Amino acid sequence: MSTGQVALLGAIAGATIFLGLPFGRLRAMPRLRVALNAVATGVLLFLFWDVMTHAWAPVDEGLSTGRIGAAMGAGVVLALTFGVGFLGLVYVDRYSARRGRPRGAGPGAAMVEELRTPPRGLDAASRLATMIAVGIGLHNFAEGLAIGNSAATGRISLAVMLVIGFALHNATEGFGIVGPLSGQHPSWGFLAVLGLIAGGPTFLGTLVGQHFTNDLMSTAFLGLAGGSILYVVIELLAVARKADLKTLTSWCLLAGLVLGFLTDAVVTAAGG
Repeated sequence: MSTGQVALLGAIAGATIFLGLPFGRLRAMPRLRVALNAVATGVLLFLFWDVMTHAWAPVDEGLSTGRIGAAMGAGVVLALTFGVGFLGLVYVDRYSARRGRPRGAGPGAAMVEELRTPPRGLDAASRLATMIAVGIGLHNFAEGLAIGNSAATGRISLAVMLVIGFALHNATEGFGIVGPLSGQHPSWGFLAVLGLIAGGPTFLGTLVGQHFTNDLMSTAFLGLAGGSILYVVIELLAVARKADLKTLTSWCLLAGLVLGFLTDAVVTAAGG
C-alpha cells in the first residue's frame, strides 16, 4: 500500500468527526440542551478512561517485566504532559475570558465604544467546544499513529479495520464537541474549524506513523489528551449542576458512556 493510500485512510478516519458537528446548530430547548451536554460528557468520560488506559500501558508493562527505567521514563512523560494538558487549558481559558471581557472606565461604567464594538474572543460555550476539539485532536493524533504504523509494518488488514473502527468512534466525538454549542447556532465556518482541529490530527498522525513512532511519543500525546479532556469534563459537569436536572443529566450521561463503549468495541474486535 502506497504512502498516499495510507494517508487517504487516515483522512477518512478523521473526516467522520464532521458528521456530528451539524448538531451544534440545533436551536435546542433548555431540557434538550442539558441532555446533549450530558451525552457529550458521557462520551468524554469514556474517552478519558480509554486515553489513560493506553497512556498507562507502557508504565504497567515496564513494571511487570522488570524494566524499571523504562517504566519511570514513561511515567515521568505521562505526568508532565498530563499536567501541561490539564493546567494549560486552565490558563488558556482564563486568558481567553480576560481577552473577551470589554474594559470599562470604572465599576458599572459602559462606554459608547464598548456598546458599539462586540467583545473580542469567543464566548464561554465556544471556548469550551474548542477545548474539547483540542483534547480530542490530541487523542486522534495517537490513533493516526496506530493506523500509519500498522500499514508501515505490513499489517494492512489491521490498518483498514482500525480506520473503520476509528471512523465510527470519531463520529460520536463530533457530537461531543458541539454539546456545549446546543442552542448557540454557530456558523458553518466555526464548525469546520472545530472539525479540522479534532479530525485533522488523525491524518497527520497517519503520516507520522508510517515513518516514525515510539512508545514515549504516543504516551506524550495521550497524556496531553487526557489532561485536556479531564479539564473539559469538569467544566461540563459544572454546567450540568447549574441546570438542576439531575435525573435527565444522569440518564443522558449514562447513554454517552454506553455509546463510547459500543463504538470502541468495533476497534477492539479489529484487534486495535
